[in-house]
Amino acid sequence: MKKILIELVLTGAIIAVVWLGLSQIDWMKLLNIEPTTQTTEEKIGDLFWKMLKNTESEITSDSIVASVDSMLTRICTANSIDRKKVKLHLLRKDEINAFALPNNHLVIYSGLITSCENEAELYGVLAHELAHMEKNHVMNKLIKEIGLSVLISMSTGNGNTEIMKEALKHLSSTAYDRKLETEADLTAVDYLEKAGIDPEPFANFLYSLADETKNLPSQIYWISTHPESKERAEKIIEHIKCKNFPKVEKKDSLRFERLKEKIKQK
Repeated sequence: MKKILIELVLTGAIIAVVWLGLSQIDWMKLLNIEPTTQTTEEKIGDLFWKMLKNTESEITSDSIVASVDSMLTRICTANSIDRKKVKLHLLRKDEINAFALPNNHLVIYSGLITSCENEAELYGVLAHELAHMEKNHVMNKLIKEIGLSVLISMSTGNGNTEIMKEALKHLSSTAYDRKLETEADLTAVDYLEKAGIDPEPFANFLYSLADETKNLPSQIYWISTHPESKERAEKIIEHIKCKNFPKVEKKDSLRFERLKEKIKQK
């Protein structure tokens, strides 16, 4: 019996030593997983944007791009997010949509901008998509739904065109799971708070989308892929309860209305 106990103790000690040793190994570095994923992200992000740019109409008007860019910069600066790494793209498309691509490409459809009642609503959407980027939701979604090996194959130029289109569709027209959407919402609220922007209009925007969804076509992606909009809005309201934020100023409203008019005129 004593011999068995000694053997058990020795076995346990050996397991502990081996486990401790293995835990000290940087497996990501050893197997080259992290650099590979990063390189893949850069390549497929640029590849996806090239596909979009070749098939959609990009807004290049300096005054329009500068207006949205300044909003994005305000959020990034207030939250210590490297603005230079975020690549902003505005597309002329009536659909109410915005989405993040790998390698920090942020795509905004003109239809989303013109559907916002005020600047604060658009700030909320920008912050939400930034949160997806900062939390690494974009690549996690693709790896989960497409597979890392397929993504690597795509990044080396060996990917099937239809698979590439399907992967892009996953990012532009399907929602993240509920947990990630909630995390992006609440992170966006924190971003807005630090930037001195009232998050309540973003919650109101979600409420209005939920109310309008029944009468809108399915291709309006930012609405149709967020079916829990009311629930998300309620979580935001709960999150900001008892906090005071600066309200939307008249000059901000006028500036935003001018931006929408410019988009409609082009």
